[in-house]
Amino acid sequence: QVQLVESGGGLVQAGGSLRLSCAASGRTFSNYAMGWFRQAPGKERVFLAASSASGSSVYYADSVKGRFAISRDNAKNTAYLQMNNLKVEDTAVYYCAASPAYPTTRAGAYPYWGQGTQVTVLS
Repeated sequence: QVQLVESGGGLVQAGGSLRLSCAASGRTFSNYAMGWFRQAPGKERVFLAASSASGSSVYYADSVKGRFAISRDNAKNTAYLQMNNLKVEDTAVYYCAASPAYPTTRAGAYPYWGQGTQVTVLS
């Protein structure tokens, strides 16, 4: 079992930046691929970014490529999502997820999820 806790969400003006953190506990963090997803009201949960267990391979959705960056510090059992040039349409609840398998864009492939953190981008 892996427990995940997101933090770092909040209110930000359009064009601004936020860094989300995902603190993991319970199992060896460096054995898990990590993913970030978001869900806006009335919409499905969508993939944003993923990292291999070592952090050497990363993947992004086209919608955030060049603006968002996923990283991890295995010594601190923490994954991050740096979000730059935020847009109003980035407003959503952001979730981190962990998988013992390879990183993937499919939410169903991640058995462990955090509770989510709200990001609101103001125009």
